[in-house]
Amino acid sequence: MTPIDPPLPSGAKLSIVKPDLGLSTPMVFKALDYDQLSNEDPEKLRDTFLKEGVVSTDDKYYINDLEQPAFDCLPELKALKEELLEVKGFDHVMMSGSGTSIFCMGEPADEDAFMKEFDSREGVSVFNAEFINREEGCWFESPEN
Repeated sequence: MTPIDPPLPSGAKLSIVKPDLGLSTPMVFKALDYDQLSNEDPEKLRDTFLKEGVVSTDDKYYINDLEQPAFDCLPELKALKEELLEVKGFDHVMMSGSGTSIFCMGEPADEDAFMKEFDSREGVSVFNAEFINREEGCWFESPEN
């Protein structure tokens, strides 16, 4: 592990879109084609994110080798990600880990329409969040409004 400065400033927005559908991690790994794994050097990826900035870094550097096998297991998940990619205002959209949550960095241009479209959808929950940073050795303190 390499300590780094916080990659995003406090207050950076994020939406997590979580379908009620679940996937077992063993199922996703069983569907993984090991010949298709990324050959990118994780340290070079880290350096790219630190140099370019998390938001400015090109989507090609956002790598999750488990995304495609999860989509193969649950095509509805891929369809959901494709819909989220169409939402104006998000900088990056990607599945988290072996699924099924999808994170959307940034803020939708029309938050009311976004929430109406996705959070009111049966079987999907949306959690809007923001990054917080703390001083070394300190625990969470509520952000000042």
